[in-house]
Amino acid sequence: MLLSELAEKELIEMEKGIRYGFLAETECIFDPKTGKIIGFEMPAQMVKMPFQKKKTPTIKYIPWEEILLIGEDRILFQKTTSSIDHPTE
Repeated sequence: MLLSELAEKELIEMEKGIRYGFLAETECIFDPKTGKIIGFEMPAQMVKMPFQKKKTPTIKYIPWEEILLIGEDRILFQKTTSSIDHPTE
């Protein structure tokens, strides 16, 4: 599968059933030494939760390990985190 095909897929969090938009709207985080994808960082404006009080914007992060299924139209993942947990240089 090409990265451009992945970019067109919608992101859905399974834990809370939240739709986050499309993968193309995220930043891909990868290990520069191995080229392995570590995860995806979502800008604060992507997180749209209806009927919720406005909170201070936080950047959400989807670790690669949390992705459960890459389907024809959607990417299903377990949950997001608020920090990137990956090895530092």
